[in-house]
Amino acid sequence: MSINGKAYIMGAYEHPTRKAPDKSLTQLHAEVAKGAIEDAGLTKNDIDGYFCAGDAPGMFYAMGMADYMGLKLRHIDGTDTGGSSYMIHAAHAAMAIAMGKCNVALVTLAGRPRSEGQGVGTTARAPSAPIAEAGFEYPYNPALASMYAMCATRHMHEFGTTSEQLAWIKVAASHHAQHNPNAMLRDVVTVEDVVNSPMITTPLHRLDCCVISDGGGALIITRPEIAKSLNRPKVKILGGGEAIKHQNGGEFDLTFSGAAISGPAAFAEAGVTPKDIQYASIYDSFTITVLIQLEDLGFCEKGKGGAFVSDGNLISGVGKLPFNTDGGGLCNNHPANRGGMTKVIEAVRQLRGEAHPKVQVPDCHLALAHGTGGILGTRHGSGTLIMERE
Repeated sequence: MSINGKAYIMGAYEHPTRKAPDKSLTQLHAEVAKGAIEDAGLTKNDIDGYFCAGDAPGMFYAMGMADYMGLKLRHIDGTDTGGSSYMIHAAHAAMAIAMGKCNVALVTLAGRPRSEGQGVGTTARAPSAPIAEAGFEYPYNPALASMYAMCATRHMHEFGTTSEQLAWIKVAASHHAQHNPNAMLRDVVTVEDVVNSPMITTPLHRLDCCVISDGGGALIITRPEIAKSLNRPKVKILGGGEAIKHQNGGEFDLTFSGAAISGPAAFAEAGVTPKDIQYASIYDSFTITVLIQLEDLGFCEKGKGGAFVSDGNLISGVGKLPFNTDGGGLCNNHPANRGGMTKVIEAVRQLRGEAHPKVQVPDCHLALAHGTGGILGTRHGSGTLIMERE
């Protein structure tokens, strides 16, 4: 069953906070849910499907939050693939709606790692289960940032990618973030600023890494009949793809991601090609994350990502493929260390024509949002979502 045209994103809300020491995690989830419901012009009682991931607190994620928010549900989904969960949730919600399992779906994300003092990317990732991580990886005490640095090092070795080329991704994000009053980093930076910032793990500098923030976001996804009854801009879901990339028993290539699988699936279902996309929200935990995903999604050839992102090609109004016009995870926010939700929200803003005027893509009618969850250098989930303004 195809989800093309079977559901619409009618509500989207991003929490304005970047530090919430006075709010609980459940409160943040409820606040973003309220914001998205009101944005769609619906009420809490209209919600009959709920989708969340491991960032949701309480008993079994969805069960605890449904109780807290007083939701009466016919369908729930607690799929967790890290930062890619929310693209996958949107596609799963469209599938559930197409099958008649629910009429109005709510998707939420929230987190407060900044208030909790987490140093994301610099601490070891202890395994939660005795799988391959425990026996073969954990004894070496790998840090998250170092696992991404391996990918960058290998890409540089195989394709000649440079630190200066990676820096252009941060430069583009900063050009967009200057127009976002909620962004954590609003100063425009140069390539020199990035490559001269402190080295975190070779070859990634501090400005190659995302911010750490509290906050969250939510989406409302409805049946077409309900969407037509609402006096709101309509964003149609055209296609979705999902994938898990793992180490395949040691046969592992560091230079590609799960986007090489989820991307083609989403494009095929949507009936469009990468050349048709006018705006792209790309998961940006690190600059190398963006570069590899752009290649795997088909926006440029494998190994040509460095040249593709150079010279401002990702800057709205300047380049061929505007990306992350809210500043993304590199400059704006990275709530719960899971940036997928905010990628969908900014794509919705672009399609509605509600992005900041300085970064709004003219007549934007086709957008892509892509997320990665887990670790690019070992195992991760990928989710791709393609949307259209109606």
